[in-house]
Amino acid sequence: MAAVPAGAAPVAARSAAATVCPTGWGSVAKTDTSATLTPVRDIRTGRHDCFDRMVIDLPGAGSDVGYSVRYVDQLHQDGSGRHIPVAGGAVLEVRVAAPAYDPETGAATYPARAGRPLPGVDLAGYRTFRDTRFAGSFEGETQIGLGVRARLPFRVLQLDGRVIVDVAHSWTATR
Repeated sequence: MAAVPAGAAPVAARSAAATVCPTGWGSVAKTDTSATLTPVRDIRTGRHDCFDRMVIDLPGAGSDVGYSVRYVDQLHQDGSGRHIPVAGGAVLEVRVAAPAYDPETGAATYPARAGRPLPGVDLAGYRTFRDTRFAGSFEGETQIGLGVRARLPFRVLQLDGRVIVDVAHSWTATR
């Protein structure tokens, strides 16, 4: 018989409590019209019980960074209009109102290439995310394509120096 430390819930009890997931986010476009000159430094992803998460890091930008996140039929690169294929059952276009370059020098601050997957992002084992594509940074806006399994509810959060996009695993309230 194994001893359970005080305050630790048995695994079965924790699993049952963790099955309720938020689903009221909806799938309509979400926007904030703020803007910053603080550049994008990193884009990373993570897996959670109820959703997959993308985090765009802008250290020093504060908590009011503009964005536009919406489902699109196809991802088209700003400036050129070039179609960038994104794998998945649905495509979220993620725009952050911040450059991916130093506004004074034009030097890249995020090492991505247009049309290519996001550097350092491996989506193996994700329930919702299928693909990422960097579309570019044009006139102070950074554009990313996020391929997801299907059109699912999502939310956008702003934290200090970060824009966060969470996409739910399903429309129902269970994992």
